[in-house]
Amino acid sequence: MAVEKVDTLVVGGGQAGIALSEHLGDRGVPHLVLEKNRIAEAWRSRRWDTLVTNGPVWHDRFPNLEFPNSQPDEFVGKDAVADYLESYAEMVQAPIRTGVEVIKAKRLAGQAGFLVETSEGQIEAKRLVAATGAFQQPVIPPIVPDTANLTQLHSFHYKNPNQLAEGAVLVVGAGSSGAQIADELQRAGRKVFLSVGPHDRPPRRYRGRDFVWWLGVLGLWDIAAQAPGTEHVTISVSGAYGGRTMDFRRLASEGVTLLGLTDTFADGRLSFRDDLQKNIAGGDANYKEMLDAADAYLERNGLDLPAEPEARNVWPDPDCLTNPITSLDLAQEGITTIIWATGFRQDFSWMDLDAFDDKGAPVHQRGVSIEPDVYFLGLPWQSRRGSTFLWGVWHDAKHIADQIATQRAYLDYDGAAAIVASAAAE
Repeated sequence: MAVEKVDTLVVGGGQAGIALSEHLGDRGVPHLVLEKNRIAEAWRSRRWDTLVTNGPVWHDRFPNLEFPNSQPDEFVGKDAVADYLESYAEMVQAPIRTGVEVIKAKRLAGQAGFLVETSEGQIEAKRLVAATGAFQQPVIPPIVPDTANLTQLHSFHYKNPNQLAEGAVLVVGAGSSGAQIADELQRAGRKVFLSVGPHDRPPRRYRGRDFVWWLGVLGLWDIAAQAPGTEHVTISVSGAYGGRTMDFRRLASEGVTLLGLTDTFADGRLSFRDDLQKNIAGGDANYKEMLDAADAYLERNGLDLPAEPEARNVWPDPDCLTNPITSLDLAQEGITTIIWATGFRQDFSWMDLDAFDDKGAPVHQRGVSIEPDVYFLGLPWQSRRGSTFLWGVWHDAKHIADQIATQRAYLDYDGAAAIVASAAAE
């Protein structure tokens, strides 16, 4: 069987691969996008049923297409996002081949380019882009053994309250996913325990503007790296139920029992660190810092947005915060399910290339790998805070496409200085 050849092979047909295809097409770069499932599969089948975007659609979209049949400040559901990405791929005529899994990629011996093994045969590519996204392999910490008499699942596999066995639920992780799932389960009448770690907790809206607007005008979307010591701090924000500030004291007032970080398990008891008060205080400080920065920005720029003093009101401390619980007998509390909202790890095991550090993380500069002709797209903090958002990955994709086009221009050099000048101008 003849080996298919392509200039640039993009692995992944989600938001990253679609964004890059648009920019490569604009630059005339021949390319192929491979997706092992459907376009935007993760949005369709790897999110819970009621998930909505964490940002309003005026902001969380690609620049060249608005969400249809939606109000600008609306938070749309996961299927609407998948439909949007499919429509975008069609609009930019992205050459996406679905149902093709990439098994292995390695350098060709003695020549430029890569040999890529797929479920439908071999492909030779001059350039290779891993656009498989930030959320690849769900991680469940090895704390509670599989032999414990309860169900354990990652938030990646949670769909709705009805899929769970009767009984109380422990949700571990208070980022956006964990907090929203705990809220949904409590509204469905479940007894819910929520293990809360360090987190940022921005206001959903303040003085008539969504927090995504505030991050924009304050320059916080474009921060290039996390502050030291905050690598494991998640953000807790929600667009559910029309969008409300995620306040853990409010959740507790509605019946959710707050706990510190989940620590150890023995003899049917789960222990928690005595850090709940510290973690809640850290989230409160982040919330207040955002309000202070917003107020200072308005005063500095002479902008007149309606005052909102009630945003600084604080819910009363619940008993579980005043008297933290550090140990639970799961059977005694009726806990039959643990949902681990504990993040993901990246999986590049299919890339047999010298492009990673000793922990398996890509070594790159804004997605340009240390391995020549290899690129990454969709990584958290790839170039800025907003890199995993639709608009952020679109801008990162533009940079990758520029780099590919520049390299192609250099390789086209045949002695005419004008060609090199054109490459330098890209």
